[in-house]
Amino acid sequence: MRAGIAALLAAYVLSQFYRAFLAVLTPVLQTDLGATASDLAAASGLWFLAFAVMQIPVGEALDRIGPRLTTAALVGTGAVGAVIFAMAGGPGAIKLAMVLIGIGCSSVLMASYYIFARSYAPAVFGTLAGATVGIGNLGNIGSSLPLSLAVEAFGWRGSLWGLAAITALIALAILTLLRDPPRTGGGQKGSLLDLLRMPALWPMLIMMAVCYAPAASIRGLWVGPLFRDVFGADAAWIGQVSLIMGLAMVAGSFAYGPLERVLGTRKWLIFGGNALALACLTGLWLSPQSPALTIALLAGLGFAGASFPMVIAHGRAFIPAHLTGRGVTLLNLFGIAPVGLLQLVTGRIHASTAPDPASAPYATIFGFIALMLAAGLVVYAFSQDRTD
Repeated sequence: MRAGIAALLAAYVLSQFYRAFLAVLTPVLQTDLGATASDLAAASGLWFLAFAVMQIPVGEALDRIGPRLTTAALVGTGAVGAVIFAMAGGPGAIKLAMVLIGIGCSSVLMASYYIFARSYAPAVFGTLAGATVGIGNLGNIGSSLPLSLAVEAFGWRGSLWGLAAITALIALAILTLLRDPPRTGGGQKGSLLDLLRMPALWPMLIMMAVCYAPAASIRGLWVGPLFRDVFGADAAWIGQVSLIMGLAMVAGSFAYGPLERVLGTRKWLIFGGNALALACLTGLWLSPQSPALTIALLAGLGFAGASFPMVIAHGRAFIPAHLTGRGVTLLNLFGIAPVGLLQLVTGRIHASTAPDPASAPYATIFGFIALMLAAGLVVYAFSQDRTD
């Protein structure tokens, strides 16, 4: 089982890599294929959309088929997407490739959570979930400087062919090494509607919708434009800021599990962490003028905003065993879909806000995200605590 989980972890590192790697490829794709910034933004959005749409069928498949065949088949689909990307002749092929890669990544994290929920003590679920995300976030780091070095050495097509091969090998490793956990007994049946009828689950779904999107959307979309437009940063400086925020997100993912054991509560740990994230967003909203302070606030947001594995752990504690797959993927759907939606909304906010001063559009974006998180915290305050 450990070798199979290691294969899933490798696949999740790839998933994090694929959702962030277009930023590094943007200049060369614009030069070679004429792909505009809007083309690549659309391609990135399609990745998130495909990933989100797949969560419901993935949940069904995890409960009915099991994580081994489900994940191996989908990661293989992602390898096909990487091949199409490597052979792309224009922006349309890139968009198709990103859809297939998004589908390929859609089950990896949830397969891991399914196995943790079914094979390990409930009390360690939050720690295992957070550690998985922390390790997977190393893919964000790989999609920056290491990818740029690979593109310099092998070209972007050669790099994509290498990624396609790695993706295919990981799919084969999952098929060969992973073992499905035992099935639940008793022949119990259920559906997604059974989960949606659970009042206790809704505060966690709302919290999922607001806890991951702030750090993910700012790290993935707005750090670069903010530092370019407000502080005149070059690519190297932007890369350093992105790395700092990414490392803070990794550290936060590892910190939430041990903090749960120390504090003995999930609800108030999640509430307190996201209240700290809200404070950082408020600081960015009110004063995005000092580069040092902005970097510190972004790092704080990255650290505190890494609570979504713990929110899934909180929600999972209310989910019946025979609905584990559908339950964790429903929670993940509420976490991942808002990222894409927030990118679209904040893009319109940026376009419609006069850059006078240059920080004004970004302050408006941070203010909008802060209000969104504050509303989610109000709802979550009425949730039931459960720590297994």
